[in-house]
Amino acid sequence: MLLNLMRKHAKSWLIKALVAIIAAVFIFYFGYSFRSDSGSKVASVNGEPITGVDYQKTYRSMLESLQREYKSVWNENLVKLFNIKGRALETLIGQKLVSQEAKRIGFEVTEKEIQDQILSYPAFQTGGRFDEGRYKALLANNRMSPEDFEAGLEREILQRKIEQFLGTFVTVTEQDALDYYTYSNEKVKLGFIEFLPENYKGSVKISDEAMEKYFQESQEKYRVPEKVKAAYILFDPKSFKEKVRANEKDIQEYYNENIGTFKEEKEVKVSQILFKVAEDGPADQDSKVREKAESILNKARKGEDFAALARKHSEDPSKKDGGDLGYLKPGEMVNPVEEAVSKLKKGEISEPVKSPFGYHIVRLDDVKEARTVPYEEAREKIASRLENQASIDLAYDRALSFHDQVPYDTNLGQFASEQKMSAAESDFFSMGEPIPGIGGDRKLAESIFSLQQGDTSEVLEVDGKFYIFQVVDRKPSALPALSEVRDRVKEDLVEKLAAEEAKAAAQKLLERAKAGEEWSVLSKEAPKKAQTTEFFSRQNPAPELGYDQALLEAAFALDEKKRYPDSVFETDKGVFVIRYEASESIDKAKFEGEKAQYRQMLLRTRHRVLVQNWLEELRKKAEIEVLIPASKEGTEF
Repeated sequence: MLLNLMRKHAKSWLIKALVAIIAAVFIFYFGYSFRSDSGSKVASVNGEPITGVDYQKTYRSMLESLQREYKSVWNENLVKLFNIKGRALETLIGQKLVSQEAKRIGFEVTEKEIQDQILSYPAFQTGGRFDEGRYKALLANNRMSPEDFEAGLEREILQRKIEQFLGTFVTVTEQDALDYYTYSNEKVKLGFIEFLPENYKGSVKISDEAMEKYFQESQEKYRVPEKVKAAYILFDPKSFKEKVRANEKDIQEYYNENIGTFKEEKEVKVSQILFKVAEDGPADQDSKVREKAESILNKARKGEDFAALARKHSEDPSKKDGGDLGYLKPGEMVNPVEEAVSKLKKGEISEPVKSPFGYHIVRLDDVKEARTVPYEEAREKIASRLENQASIDLAYDRALSFHDQVPYDTNLGQFASEQKMSAAESDFFSMGEPIPGIGGDRKLAESIFSLQQGDTSEVLEVDGKFYIFQVVDRKPSALPALSEVRDRVKEDLVEKLAAEEAKAAAQKLLERAKAGEEWSVLSKEAPKKAQTTEFFSRQNPAPELGYDQALLEAAFALDEKKRYPDSVFETDKGVFVIRYEASESIDKAKFEGEKAQYRQMLLRTRHRVLVQNWLEELRKKAEIEVLIPASKEGTEF
């Protein structure tokens, strides 16, 4: 009963996050469908179609990846900020272009290559060997068929091959590596005097004429946006919960059909003490750190409290918890540590284990063996899940049914009253504002603003609730009179003039410094005394100055012969006059030790740029037809 009701709807359970090593494949190639025409064509590339279902899958996978990454601060505005719709379409276009060009050049992917890739994933292994049951269960948990997953792998391998081919055209000389190292590591120290606009606000005098002139020049800045008032009816799934009950048959059927989701991996509870080894430390540092780790290990094995030792000696954030890392699944520890833990019995402590982070002393505190959650244990959660979904579907069905009954050009509130339902009415709101009492994002506002007065919206979803809206009043966009925004205009003009005065005062001081006046004397006359930064690099600018690319480049162009730049700089921190104090050259010996690393970084950068440029050239030459507007803001690949 409830399962049948759920199957009527395209809404699916949220895809659980799969292990990180295969997440990228899902993000770029998979997902699941939602309500729409999946057979439609959204674009074509050189005559090859991109279907609606492909677009939906890619969009949904990108969206879910974003939701997982930003779950603590997630809101719908991030969809627009990251341009997920545009990126999904551009990803598919890019895939088509790469696939077509790879085939033209002669690249192909064999079944063995796909098989080897699958066999290499630890996520699909049990005891170090490929487990077909685990493979199918993980894919089933994520609404994925093996055929779809393997098709995605084929595209991934093909793209990797052609990118490797392009990489053969990238070269980096020793001089290139030295230039890159120098650019990244040379340092400079600056003197600076800061001029804050706030210091000049008190001296700013504004006449009515100046305010009127500024207002006329900046009138659009104060334009009042179009606003609407909407009547609405809410269909809240919570109000339908009492009407649904999951029966035993539905619960058992769900359990049997989704048995893979009730499989729990083996988990180990681990505590550790970490001794870090700096990458650029002295040659004998490694042996000294290991000796220290062995010394602490001896204390732990002789009975000293492991948690106390961790709090005192560990260099891992877990030290505050006595080294307790909690329960961990396969793949959640670095390989050397995971291998060491696998050989321990409960309560045993490992020898010092070397990883990229340093030396670890690890204790195995507990083990939860892999298991399938029994039906009796899962029953209550399944029932709750089925009932929640059924109440959502009932609310949506009721909203659709009500929507179909609303006569054309009928007052929504009046019709609701006739149906013994109640309608509410919002205050006026603009496109960029949440709907008072409801919330929602810009997409929802756009749907409502597209209605003519008296029109009724489709059923719209906001935070898991369903609404039907009707615009009952509208205020067009208008330019306000100065009297309506006088305080705001005055505040803006004061800030503008104060910033101009600060910049003029800073420029005047700079000219005096360049003419030869003593920096110490000028400092005494300035609103704030001169300060000096620490040595800083391009990668780590001086925090006192804020970030400004022009200031940064000017700083590294100064030297003993030219101590002052040509102009002052405005950053988010204020207006600055800067002066060269000293520079710190790179350490040639250190460069020799890191040359290979910087060469690889530069190779990767040049390779990435080459691939991007290559894709751009393919796109310019291709016949691309886009049948849906992916985004108003433009797209990026």
